[in-house]
Amino acid sequence: MPTDVVMPQMGESIVEGTITKWLKKAGDRVEKDEVLFEISTDKVDAEIPSPVAGILTEIKVPEGATVEINTVVAVIGGSAPAPSAATPAATPASAAPAPQAKSSQPQPAQPAQPQQSSSPSGRPLRSSPLVRRIAKENNLDLTKIAGTGSAGRITKDDALRHLSQRGTGSAALPAQAPPPLTGDLVPMTKMRAIIAQRMVESVRTSPHVHTIYKIDMTRVVRLREREKAAFHARNGFNLTYMPFIATAAVEALRRFPILNASLIDTSIQYHQNIHLGIAVALETGLIVPVIRQAEQRSFVDLARTLADLALRARTKKLLPDEITGSTFTLTNAGVFGGEFGTPILNQPESAILAIGGLRKEPVVLTDAEGTDSIAIRSMQMYCLGFDHRLIDGADSGRFMLEFKKVLETWDRPLT
Repeated sequence: MPTDVVMPQMGESIVEGTITKWLKKAGDRVEKDEVLFEISTDKVDAEIPSPVAGILTEIKVPEGATVEINTVVAVIGGSAPAPSAATPAATPASAAPAPQAKSSQPQPAQPAQPQQSSSPSGRPLRSSPLVRRIAKENNLDLTKIAGTGSAGRITKDDALRHLSQRGTGSAALPAQAPPPLTGDLVPMTKMRAIIAQRMVESVRTSPHVHTIYKIDMTRVVRLREREKAAFHARNGFNLTYMPFIATAAVEALRRFPILNASLIDTSIQYHQNIHLGIAVALETGLIVPVIRQAEQRSFVDLARTLADLALRARTKKLLPDEITGSTFTLTNAGVFGGEFGTPILNQPESAILAIGGLRKEPVVLTDAEGTDSIAIRSMQMYCLGFDHRLIDGADSGRFMLEFKKVLETWDRPLT
């Protein structure tokens, strides 16, 4: 019997997707789980595998077309292709993206895309638009990546593995598109529109209060500097400050679970686990991948998961269940040089912690005998935002003092 291939739902808030590339054409033989086509949504780009083995008898939706989830996009089955409603090589005008408003001024030149037509050996270089986009955004030379796909094709996993081994650094940011010129009227992206809606809803729902603490990070800074080379040699990825901060947050949440709770009507939902959200800046907005059961993870596991989620967030490779269900969020405003930020709650969470910039400052130190001295220390501002319906100032203060204590007296192994 013929099998319908549908546009999958890639997250609870995703209602449609765009087919960016067909990797098979009508009449081709496909195997079960072989990549059939690529899609792009507001949050995730993905390669969609074939649900069954058989003949791709019909392609119903062409490249470039956007359709709702569960729409039939192709049919597999039978021994010969049926007439297709559209071929992947041609996109009708009705399926083309809506044009944006144009300015009469000259448009800036587009940056060159780092892709090669052949490998150093002279063989054709095979990769998908998805892989080439990853290469463009991360300045990858595709000729240096060994393809593990069919006929040496470079897959997204090949590209991500290469990025992970190379390391992008904790402050790596996505490539920015040229800004619109003055006078342009540009519609909001779907992601930006959803963010705008949710931020307004959050402010209307929760009475936000913020408390700011300055923390001496000197002990952590010195430890990281001393251990980062050995850490990378052991584990294959860079040691950043985020796993230290995440560990301290988890320890404080375990002691004060009210900050890991949610208000549901007139009841308090204490969550069984700490699902730690990590806000990641994208070219078009913000996304919050989630480290599930963070309280059960070792330092190295937290560090590895943080690096992996941040990389896949920037390359739109997150799975649907990796962007929902957080119970507490960390957001790193300091990566852009700010002193601190006053974050808006990620509903239905009741608290969010913003990380400020790390700077050396003169600090007054007092020894055990009460003698004061001035020393250069690495200081960092942290701003806790919380829902005052559920969390009082005393709760927030106790949480931040515990968080501060863990970082300033760090005594845990980096394992």
